[in-house]
Amino acid sequence: MRLKLHPYRMAESLQSNSTFQCPAFFILTGIPGLGDGQAWLSLVFGLMYLLALLGNTTLLTVIGIDSTLHQPMFLLLATLAATDLGLATSIAPELLAVLWLGPQPVQYTACLIQMFFVHALTAMESGVLLAMACDRAVAVGRPLHYPILVTKARVGYAVLALTLKVMAVIVPFPLLVVRFKHFHAKIIHHAYCAHMAVVELVVGNTWVNNMFGLVLSLAVSGVDILGIAGSYGLIAHAVLRLPTQEARVKAFGTCSSHICVILAFYVPGLFSFLTHRFGRHTVPKPVHILLSIIYLLLPPALNPLIYGVRTKQIRDRFLEMFKFRKKKF
Repeated sequence: MRLKLHPYRMAESLQSNSTFQCPAFFILTGIPGLGDGQAWLSLVFGLMYLLALLGNTTLLTVIGIDSTLHQPMFLLLATLAATDLGLATSIAPELLAVLWLGPQPVQYTACLIQMFFVHALTAMESGVLLAMACDRAVAVGRPLHYPILVTKARVGYAVLALTLKVMAVIVPFPLLVVRFKHFHAKIIHHAYCAHMAVVELVVGNTWVNNMFGLVLSLAVSGVDILGIAGSYGLIAHAVLRLPTQEARVKAFGTCSSHICVILAFYVPGLFSFLTHRFGRHTVPKPVHILLSIIYLLLPPALNPLIYGVRTKQIRDRFLEMFKFRKKKF
């Protein structure tokens, strides 16, 4: 008779060994120290994932159906929605299984794939936010030239260039892990396959991995943040030159949704980055993990709500669709 090993005991037995060759699987343990509280957290994160699925799918449907929304600004918004949908889906199913059911095995290859998509899609979202800031800068600063300077074709080229850039800079993440052939343990004390959580398990010098992660974070997010700040500097300069207060409020109002989305993405990301890099010995590990999960799930859940409520064209089109279906039934 074959005995079935409970996940917690399986994790303990794996931890007892000292060194492993390249494992066939890892064990994700979730958030250390929370115990049964993880099940309650799964309800919160499950709701966030459900909002992300429904909101971004609805946003993509509305933009796809209505030809009047096939404009550069809304095409960038559709790109953001698709990115959010992918980002939430890249971690939520595994995350919810671990929080609800306890430690779960994950295939080594699947872990590397998840690592790639988490980092790639966060970098993609940051780049899309920069593109949207540039779009708003042109719309506010040079409204008469906007239809000439910002076209659907140029938006397509920008998204393609951004995708290629993300592929080029993120592919080294899993490759830098693959080069290690031995691991101290198979247990990842995390809720998903985060790069540094996996690197902590390897046997060997991880200086390159640590420096690559730090430099990439500063280079990608840092450059994007500087670009967004510069774009809003140009927007502020253009707005202040308008003759009336009403015109200034109206012009700045076109950027309010984008500002909310920027704050929803970068504020949790900044807290997560700072606590991981500089608070490793002072901030409890469960806080690190919770911040990283919030950073990945909160923006996909909030972004469609922000744009759906604050953007008149999308709101009106959604209400029309809802009324049409209600009459139909």
